[in-house]
Amino acid sequence: MAAARARAAAAAAAALEAAASPPRDVVLFRHERDRFFRLAGVFCAGQGLFWAYLAHFAFTALRPAPGPAPGPGPDDPLRPRDHKWRFGFTASCLTLGSLIVAAGCLFPLRAVRQVTLLRGGSEVTISTHGPLGLGRGPTITIPLRHVSCRAHRTEVPAAVPLKVKGRPFYFLLDKRGQICNPRLFDITVGAYRKL
Repeated sequence: MAAARARAAAAAAAALEAAASPPRDVVLFRHERDRFFRLAGVFCAGQGLFWAYLAHFAFTALRPAPGPAPGPGPDDPLRPRDHKWRFGFTASCLTLGSLIVAAGCLFPLRAVRQVTLLRGGSEVTISTHGPLGLGRGPTITIPLRHVSCRAHRTEVPAAVPLKVKGRPFYFLLDKRGQICNPRLFDITVGAYRKL
């Protein structure tokens, strides 16, 4: 009985190995969202310009009134009385605008456009979108053993997190994307590995 189970397990492992070693490149996942990322990039660039203009306006136009500082009164209660307020507001505007532009640059670089299992099944190519949605992003080729899917595709509500060894953040596979070969995806890229 134990020998039969061992033979069945060995046969299953051999079948799994054969399925995970395709004779040609196989696209496992595809999701084209160029229009969305271009619109998000335009929004982020517009926000960056708005906050930069507001910072410039705060730095140049909101200077304290020269002469003796009058006490708070009804004449102009919002006029800054010293330079600390002006510098703080300018720095806040520049920081907020920079964070919005940085998010618009970094998020598309983590959103996966296509995952391809290369011939032989030992390497994977991950393609992403470009910063601010402009053009195609970087394409990285990595060994399959350096890729770990942190959750099964049926367990997550919006995006499947994909961890790549040596990369600080997760790559995100949108659930609305097309998984071309679900079984092969699950046993290769969709498998959990200790990195």
